[in-house]
Amino acid sequence: NGVWAQTPEGSIKMYAKAVILACGGFEANAAMRAAYLGQGWELAKVRGIPYNTGDGIRMALDIGAQSHGHWSSCHAVAWDLNAPPTGDRTITELFQKHSYPFGLIVNAEGKRFVDEGADFRNYTYAKYGREILQQPLGMAVQIFDDKVKHLLRDEYRIDQVTKAETQTIEELADQLGIDREGLVQTIKDYNAAVQPGEYNPTVLDGKHTAGLTPPKSNWAVPSDTPPYLGFAVTCGITFTFGGLRINARGQVLDTEGNPITGLYAAGELVGGLFYYNYPGGSGLASGAVLGRLAGTSAGADVKG
Repeated sequence: NGVWAQTPEGSIKMYAKAVILACGGFEANAAMRAAYLGQGWELAKVRGIPYNTGDGIRMALDIGAQSHGHWSSCHAVAWDLNAPPTGDRTITELFQKHSYPFGLIVNAEGKRFVDEGADFRNYTYAKYGREILQQPLGMAVQIFDDKVKHLLRDEYRIDQVTKAETQTIEELADQLGIDREGLVQTIKDYNAAVQPGEYNPTVLDGKHTAGLTPPKSNWAVPSDTPPYLGFAVTCGITFTFGGLRINARGQVLDTEGNPITGLYAAGELVGGLFYYNYPGGSGLASGAVLGRLAGTSAGADVKG
């Protein structure tokens, strides 16, 4: 029947016939990230604002709402290693580094740990942030040679970027703090494993490696043409997947599956929409659809 808020002027209570919770997940709450996502997640960078701390979810759970969805998973991407702890509204999303399908990703030991060419970026980028966080020091380096640098997105050309450009792989390792011998061996093994075929960055070209773990399933070309570019990245969390259960009218359900009168939810704090991974753009669609649903239902119920 309303919201109780703290303001600079003190505590206020605002009463209403309906309340819509649309205040995000718990991505900006380090303690909740560690509790639900697991060890190390308190160290992730937050891509967005510092205010999505799970307050709406916790308030609803405190009055008997039902938790729902994949609480131990989230949307997380490759994010510049030296980006600020939370998002910068001037730089916006440009700290992201999403051209990795055309290069290689290695950890601090110089070892690859994902299939960079498993699929188009839109189907892998939101789960590879987790993979980076699990590496030593929670960081990685994306490597490109001169043949593919023209494919890099604009985000690689901003002034606020952690990068190195060198004539040799050894120098690249030294400048970015990667194990030199490990990186040299990784590049050597990768180049030897690249199979012949037609390279086409606009399709799943099937140009792959053989006998390599992990493989590179598409867009595999030797990394052998200097200058070499390296971009240091870490994990940037976008939003969390766990949240509240709602019905087809956008009403929040209690632990017995009954609607909580007057309470609705939309956006990131709705659970059950994403599991393990995320297709690009679908969060915008869910926000628009569920936001309109909750608003329409709340309005109808208040008028009724």
